[in-house]
Amino acid sequence: MSYCKQEGKDRIIFVTKEDHETPSNAELIADDPDDPYEEQGLILPNGEINWNCPCLGGMASGPCGSQFKEAFSCFHYSQEEVKGSECLEQFRSMQECMQRYPDLYPQEEDKENPPPAESGGSPAADGSALLSENDSSSVASPDSVSAADG
Repeated sequence: MSYCKQEGKDRIIFVTKEDHETPSNAELIADDPDDPYEEQGLILPNGEINWNCPCLGGMASGPCGSQFKEAFSCFHYSQEEVKGSECLEQFRSMQECMQRYPDLYPQEEDKENPPPAESGGSPAADGSALLSENDSSSVASPDSVSAADG
């Protein structure tokens, strides 16, 4: 026999094996595709931006949320040949805001290259250089020099 018990704010429901074997008679309510609070993805069915989408990582809130919304909206609704080309001022404003909060919005190079340890050595102390993907094609590595050159 199943029963309920209240412990403070919690409600504990004990069920029997027979209760679990009985098919459920609960009716499921169909999702409303126009409900803006449902997780619909980034773009809602009506074409508007879903600022509650977890894919935005909380960027729509916080100290630079309004600047993010302006820049992202401009880009999303852009009709220019080069999408978003008219949004430079909005993105600049967002970037300036983010730079005022480096703990909340770390720069990419801050993530990739943490400050060197206090051992006194630098990452390129051996004479090697770090190259971006775009730079790597224009510099020959020692391995790529042919035997005829040396």
